[in-house]
Amino acid sequence: MKVWRRQRKASFDPTKYVGATKFQTRFRPFVRFFVKRLWKFSLVGFDQIPKSGAAILCANHISFLDSVFLLTYSPRNMSVVGKSEYMDSFKTRWLFTKIGMIPLDRTGGESATSAMVAVEAVLSRGELFGIFPEGTRSRNGNLYKGRTGAARLALKFGCPVFPVGITGTSEIMAPDTVMPKFGKHCKIEIGSPIDTQKYLARADDPDVLRQLTDEIMVRIQALTKQEYVYDYAPKRSSANRTHI
Repeated sequence: MKVWRRQRKASFDPTKYVGATKFQTRFRPFVRFFVKRLWKFSLVGFDQIPKSGAAILCANHISFLDSVFLLTYSPRNMSVVGKSEYMDSFKTRWLFTKIGMIPLDRTGGESATSAMVAVEAVLSRGELFGIFPEGTRSRNGNLYKGRTGAARLALKFGCPVFPVGITGTSEIMAPDTVMPKFGKHCKIEIGSPIDTQKYLARADDPDVLRQLTDEIMVRIQALTKQEYVYDYAPKRSSANRTHI
């Protein structure tokens, strides 16, 4: 089984996944109809998202449902990256890529590079892109140090970066659980955009990616009030793995 999964990961090409399509345009209202009847939502700052042009939404990550809710309530189609393990199941492979997920092999290598090429194509088309800079879900509620991929993209394309604070989803569906709890509350707050122009002037500085990433994480923390741990989020143990 492990050998088969390694072969599966090596076989898929992330560049063939283009992100959000017309399928998502129809899918988001359909999902929104149901989720707003199952949970209560407070949505703040969504009017700041530009109606056109490339933009990056950077959110904290505390639950599998973070990307579902953010994508569902986005005013525009939005592409996201997701872990390549979702490609191991036909059900998640078909659905997640249809609604705009670009698979990312978090171990790095050629597959991860190909995924970033696909993400760059999304931004080149002037579309919306969502990412979780922590790289994995926080399993204790803390906010962890961000990876620099979002900052690299923002500087390359000169597009605005919006910090996003998501709270309540860990109570709805905690990490490593399968079934959500209904009737609970989720808040999604879009912060004011981060001015990347001040960083563009210092694009040759090797420290600029870390400085921009740290500003993104500090701005997210101001929205969520999570405890900020300046270290990368630990990965879950194999003993606690589920299909999501």
